[in-house]
Formats: sequence, structure tokens, C-alpha cells
Amino acid sequence: MPDTAKIAWLPYADAAEAEARLGGIPAGVEVHGFTDDGGDWPASIGEVEFFVVPYLKGPDVLRRVEEMRNLRVVQTLTAGVENYVPRVPAGVTLCNAAGVHDASTAELALALALASGRHLGEFARLQTTGTWQPRFGTALADRRVLVLGYGHIGQAIEARLAGFEVASVTRVARRARDGEPVVHAIDDLPRLLPEADVVFVIAPHTPQTEGILGAEQLALLPDGALVVNVARGKLVDTDALLAETSSGRLHAALDVTEPEPLPTDHPLWRVPNVLIAPHVGGASSAFWPRADRLVAAQLRRFAAGEPLENVIS
Repeated sequence: MPDTAKIAWLPYADAAEAEARLGGIPAGVEVHGFTDDGGDWPASIGEVEFFVVPYLKGPDVLRRVEEMRNLRVVQTLTAGVENYVPRVPAGVTLCNAAGVHDASTAELALALALASGRHLGEFARLQTTGTWQPRFGTALADRRVLVLGYGHIGQAIEARLAGFEVASVTRVARRARDGEPVVHAIDDLPRLLPEADVVFVIAPHTPQTEGILGAEQLALLPDGALVVNVARGKLVDTDALLAETSSGRLHAALDVTEPEPLPTDHPLWRVPNVLIAPHVGGASSAFWPRADRLVAAQLRRFAAGEPLENVIS
């Protein structure tokens, strides 16, 4: 390896695993494995230029970023990067993993909606006691769906809804978009929410979207509506959601909460019409093949001096 090689830290055990997973390493790049699993940090901390943050390690993985004097790129394996932004030094490019989580998160979003409507959580609990207790359920068929956040994952959710015979899909993003499909602006929510039976929340967490579904917005939903949040917990007012679900007026299926993790004694755990998953939207067998393809493509671009994809800042 030439002395001028660019140093990349990748979330694999070592360079051999990286080469096997990525289908090769670009010329002029030297790979060091970094998983942040309690072992020693690579001695190349002062030379690393391209750093892929290990999945599910959180922003604390950048706790020694001041020692990374040559750092040029931080690539996360998460779609949301709001927790990383304050840790990334000025002049360092931050890229997210847009596209990597589309399949996994969209699948879970539909799974949560189906499980909530068909009482699968309750049936699973009854199974432990051998109790046969049928209940009439709510299908996705004929329901009016609103997708709040029509990016990559929002589009993946709509694609997977195609076979469920929903009555309609209304798409909402930060700004309205011309052409087909019609995408409404967030400002249109007050008139759209009363016509939504199921709301899939998948907008990014920003100052503009924090609390976007508060007491006023939730009150606009029709009786029996379902809120499925696979974005970030802070997009939905927890106290307002607790009030609406505790009364039995609304249902919720949540992969994310605020606070998170949800404390053991939080009353939301015990609301019968609330289904909670522990933030596992992207954590499926579909994750690593897509993550590997992203890392390989970004590393090739970096080695060749080409523009990177998914640049946040």
C-alpha cells in the first residue's frame, strides 16, 4: 500500500471482512476495521479521512473526533442524522444512509398497522395461556391512508400498500410537489387529517417537524384512526397521544417514542390500543446487503474524488 493511501475506517472486524463484504477495496485506499465494541481504537486515528459510523452506536462514537485531524467524511448507516450533526466538525462532510432502510422500515410500518388492526399483540399474549378468544379486526382494505413524510421510505410504504386495497393514499411532504403523484405541503395537514383513517409518520426530525402531531392535530383525526410512527418519537406529542389512546378514541402503533427508550413505568406501555416496538425499523436481514452496497459505492466515489451521495452537510 503506498504511503499516500487514504485511510478509511469501516464497520467491519478487519480489512479482509471489508474486502469480502464490499467486493474489493478501491486502489489507493487502506481500510481499518472499527466496530466500537470495546476494543482498542485503530492507531490511525490521526490519519483517518473516511469514517463509516458503526450501526446503532449513536453519536458518542464521535467522542474522539477532535483527534481525527485528517477527517473529511463521516458516513452514517442511519437515515436520521440529527444527533450526529452537532458532533461533526466544520468542514467535514456528513452523509446519511438514505435508501438503506427503505425496505426494512416500510415492511415494519405495514406490519405494525396490520398487527394493530388485527389484534396480533393481544392474540400473542393470549397464546401464553392457551386462550382462544376471537375478535373482529380492522383491515387496511378500504381505509384512507395519509403518509406524513413522502421521501424514500414514504414512497416504499406506498408501494407496499398497493396490494392491500386501501381506499386512498394522501402524500404529505415539507413542500407541495407538482405532477404525479400529488404531494401536499405540511401546511395542508389541518384539512387532510380529518379524512385519514391511518397516518404513517415517516418525516425527518427537524425543528419544523418536532411535535407536528400535537393535541390539536390528533384531535382532527376521525374516531378509530391509527397513528403509525416509524420516524422519531419527537414528531408526536406523547402526552397528547396518551390522552387520545387512553380514551379509546385513537389507536397507535409505534416503533419510536419520546422519551426513548420508553421507561418501564410509562403509562403508554399499558394502553390496550397501543402497540410498541423498540425502534427496530431498519434492523432486519434487508439492512446489511444495502448498507454494504452504500459503503462500497461511497468509498469508490471518495477514492476517485467524485461527489458523494446522500450529503447532509
